[in-house]
Amino acid sequence: MTLKWLEWRHSPWGKATAGQWRYALRNAIAMCLALTIAYCLTLDEPYWAMTSAAVVSFPTVGGVISKSLGRIAGSLLGASASLIIAGHALNDPWLFTFAMAGWLGGCTWAASHFQNNAAYAFQLAGYTAAIIAFSLINTVDITALWDLAQARVCEVIIGILCGGLMMMVMPGTADGNTFISALKNMHGRLLEHASLLWQQDTTEAIRTAHETVIGQILTLNLLRIQAFWSHYRFRRQNNLLNYLLHQQLRMTSMISSQRRMLVNWPQPPATLWPALKRLLDLLADPRADKLSVARLLVEIAPTDQDDYRHRAFYQRLRAFCWIYLNNSRWLRDVEGATPVSRFTPPKTAALARHTDNIEALWSGLRTFCVITLTGAWGIHTQWEAASSALSLAAISCVLYSASPAPFRSFSLLVRTLLWLTLFSFAVKFGLMVQISELWQFLLFLLPLLTTMQLMKLQQPKLAGLWGQLIVFMGSFIAVSNPPTYDFADFLNDDLAKILGVSLSWLAFAVLRPGSDTRKGRRHIRAIRRGFVDQLSRHPQHNEGQFESLVYHHISQLSGSKEEAARRWLLRWGVVLLNCSHVVWQLRSWETRSDPLSQVRDIAISLLANVMSDRGVQQRTLGATLGELQRISDVLARHHQQAARDLAALIWRLYCSLSQLEQAPPPGHPLMVKRVT
Repeated sequence: MTLKWLEWRHSPWGKATAGQWRYALRNAIAMCLALTIAYCLTLDEPYWAMTSAAVVSFPTVGGVISKSLGRIAGSLLGASASLIIAGHALNDPWLFTFAMAGWLGGCTWAASHFQNNAAYAFQLAGYTAAIIAFSLINTVDITALWDLAQARVCEVIIGILCGGLMMMVMPGTADGNTFISALKNMHGRLLEHASLLWQQDTTEAIRTAHETVIGQILTLNLLRIQAFWSHYRFRRQNNLLNYLLHQQLRMTSMISSQRRMLVNWPQPPATLWPALKRLLDLLADPRADKLSVARLLVEIAPTDQDDYRHRAFYQRLRAFCWIYLNNSRWLRDVEGATPVSRFTPPKTAALARHTDNIEALWSGLRTFCVITLTGAWGIHTQWEAASSALSLAAISCVLYSASPAPFRSFSLLVRTLLWLTLFSFAVKFGLMVQISELWQFLLFLLPLLTTMQLMKLQQPKLAGLWGQLIVFMGSFIAVSNPPTYDFADFLNDDLAKILGVSLSWLAFAVLRPGSDTRKGRRHIRAIRRGFVDQLSRHPQHNEGQFESLVYHHISQLSGSKEEAARRWLLRWGVVLLNCSHVVWQLRSWETRSDPLSQVRDIAISLLANVMSDRGVQQRTLGATLGELQRISDVLARHHQQAARDLAALIWRLYCSLSQLEQAPPPGHPLMVKRVT
């Protein structure tokens, strides 16, 4: 048995870096300060202020600000809802139960339709109303409702203000610098991704890498939102930063399109691969400019004007190089910008998001059923601690409705509650009964919270457990004003909390979330419907919006364990996205009314006969691919240069569409049992 952990350098305090100490001390002091202020203001349950400070403990300024805004808005909305519902229905237990179940179900459904701060605000609106209203079910004085709601909102705001104050005193990581650094790293990684995909061999690593790159770019959007709240400089540059993310997604699409052309190119020139390597090495050089890249592109340019395959590859490669160089210039401008610098990038919409309405309705129904059944159980048993069970059931259902692995989250939460029950019993009846002043308790609490924060940073695998221990510790210790030490109430309250989570766990087991296979089918149908819309004369989404929408669909299953669902969703998304890019280029190619424009219209109309929201018609697909190949061969021998350019575009469409030959037709067992 080794005793190394007893040495200072192996302890959590000795291993901690300066940044970890700053983070731990900042959050621990904020929680203790919030508890002290709420206690001095004679709020009846000041531990909620400590919990609020723990919830908004983020390592960055932007994270604290954005989370605080969502928490304040959600708390005010939830408090208002509790006042309305409890004020009108508290005297009728069944009406009160159904009203609260409806509100919580509605908040769960609404949170699924938003992301980031808006989703968090609706979650807070749900369980803040639950915490306030359910704590009143044993009271007969309706006037206490306003006092309780006011106290809870004050405690929440105190915790947020203390967290913000400590962030100013001990500032954390700069969100903007972190985001710019991550954006530059992703810019360089796109070249590595291109080097991997532009190979003759097909490996599983190619599919995995493409999915990973898409997920990382969309994750950068979360960093952009935090940077937006951290400093006014990044609010002024928000349009440019959003534009750069869109351009990185566009380059990812172009890399995939280049690969499809290489796969369908019967005999590419042997000199292509060394030239591509030199080109990528040149683009990685910060000193590269358009002139040096153009000189190298000359070596890749087609010598035979009738070789439409080589021409299509070269044109797409040149477009990729120009976009990459433009992005490099924008990144240099952003990095060297001053607080008063202004940029005017092309207008770009925000990254699109998609809501799985079926899953959102199912989550709302599950929350409604859990609260109704738990409330009915409380009414039937007349258990005084039923309010705690209802509150924890509401928190569990609202928080974990969008979790990709709810049962793992519930297991972690139950384990946390069991540990906290034992710990809070020892603290409350072993330490707190011996002291009479708050400052004496803070001498114990501050080192404890600091150590727990350090453990959360130093043990990534247990970070979720440590985080929940910190957040829920206040409600278990329950530092009240005046303090109470009733063992029966303590035991009933903790038991009710565990039962409330257990009932939610049971509800998730009966009304199970949709499997990744079913979710994949819904996402694929949504992508196909969007692509069919792209073929219409007046599509609802432009090229960039459809691109970001497709990538958002793909990212929804990025953490799925079902490999087949992830793979088919990625294939459908990439294929239809490449096809949509060609369609938009065909539309903008020529506007004249000569025979070539009619050929262009025929090529677009052929797609409408292949694709529907139900899937691909394999017989029509084969005929369409044959027709596209025939059109390309005929146009390649045309005497006009415009005809040869059109041949290259149509061949690109052929390359993108040919991958759909691997897709199962509608009605195939794979479409029903696995993924469409």
